[in-house]
Amino acid sequence: MNLLDGIVVLDFSQYLAGPVSALRLADLGARVIKIERPGKGDGSRRLTLSNLRVDGESTVFQCMNRNKESYAADLKNPDDLEKVRRLVQRADVMIENFRPGTMEKLGLDYDSVKQLNPGIIYGSITGYGADGPWKNKPGQDLLVQAMSGLAWLNGNRDQPPLPFGLAVIDLHTSSMFVQAILALLYQRNTTGKGGYVEISLMEAALDFQFEVLSAYLNSETPQLPARSEVHNAHAYLGAPYGIYQTKDGHLALAMGSIVELGNLLQCDELSAFSDEKSWFERRDEIKRILVRHLKTKTTREWLDMLEPADYWCAEVMDWEQALNHEGIKTLDMFQEVMRSSGAIFKTTRYPVRINGQVLKHAKGAPNVGEDTEQINRSFQIGNS
Repeated sequence: MNLLDGIVVLDFSQYLAGPVSALRLADLGARVIKIERPGKGDGSRRLTLSNLRVDGESTVFQCMNRNKESYAADLKNPDDLEKVRRLVQRADVMIENFRPGTMEKLGLDYDSVKQLNPGIIYGSITGYGADGPWKNKPGQDLLVQAMSGLAWLNGNRDQPPLPFGLAVIDLHTSSMFVQAILALLYQRNTTGKGGYVEISLMEAALDFQFEVLSAYLNSETPQLPARSEVHNAHAYLGAPYGIYQTKDGHLALAMGSIVELGNLLQCDELSAFSDEKSWFERRDEIKRILVRHLKTKTTREWLDMLEPADYWCAEVMDWEQALNHEGIKTLDMFQEVMRSSGAIFKTTRYPVRINGQVLKHAKGAPNVGEDTEQINRSFQIGNS
């Protein structure tokens, strides 16, 4: 199922937010051509997790660049740049995530590109916007988590700020970015006009916090939320929200009545908290009771008490437990893709079903410049 069949995307980006945006368009059927420096290519080819490489390439690069083609071009070389400009004339979407000013120096900024191709959808991702005091600061996920207040929300009250264990801002940025690109493609289909999409990691980080920031901004006297002292999981939510140790593992408890929870868990101490306001105002006191009580039985025993009453709870699983559980196996969320060398790479699929069908593509990530000659022939661009 190729919903974007016929759409050509030029992906000038590297590392994470930009390449993942292009990946999502490829998952939906677009033809994505990755423009890379000869020899070195995307910097994420060398960015490994736990030093892991498959078929000589970083798994980071491979999971973000499957189902793409690679076109090698030195953008400082006039001949290569002219070939790229001819590709731009035939493209529907162009994505870049260089620091502000870089594409202007190459003559590939939006104002220049729309002269070549008025209908193009041009997308730029920056760290902190094109203007302002931070415009030249490295746009990196951890740095943005730190500067946006996001890391400060995590951890218990007596702990230092705690970042997420994933590049959550890069991933949220790509989701918002692709939504805007698709909206402009729809507009072009109805009006014939192209458009310019801009997003920064910082804007995405603030949007990622829209729920708690809205609560802060609309308070009569805005005050920073105090993180819970015990098992903090959400600075604005009361007990029992958090993860607790059991006799043999851990149990997650979401929102719910403390009185009902006390009855279900046979914990008489919780009956004293009948006032709903106390569930937030005295949350640490409540959580300390739960910490003591939940260690007395196994996770399964507690689930057998809570699940029949539809109290919101879950076992905390590691990957080995989760990936072997039928609940995840049923989703068919994984796929194998093949590189040109014949090497197999295992990864996730696009997490959406269209008319009941999952979207999988067998093509793995390309080597640098692997498709240059074929692309030149396809678009009739001089000699390769």
